[in-house]
Amino acid sequence: MGTAALAIPLQAGGAQDPFGFLIPMVAIMAIFYLLLIRPQQKKQREHEDMLKAIQKGDRVVTAGGVHGVVIGTADDVLTVDIGVHEKIRVKLDRSRVERVEKPKAEEA
Repeated sequence: MGTAALAIPLQAGGAQDPFGFLIPMVAIMAIFYLLLIRPQQKKQREHEDMLKAIQKGDRVVTAGGVHGVVIGTADDVLTVDIGVHEKIRVKLDRSRVERVEKPKAEEA
């Protein structure tokens, strides 16, 4: 009687469903995609669209924190005037622009 009671739990625990582990893993991956990967891809796509739309006259802020006005554009290079009282022009990669600032008139 004692050995039969011990044998039943061992047999029940030995035969597991192979899909029992797969379903939670798929659920975790789906949650990971919806909460982390998809929003990051959307944010990256919006940033790339913003970079493509930069035109002459736009006020930009670089990743290094430099503020300036775009005075010339090329494929991947922007010429930015960063001087306040005198003309100081800098060429920088388009990809290093962090954001485009809107003029005060458009914000109102």
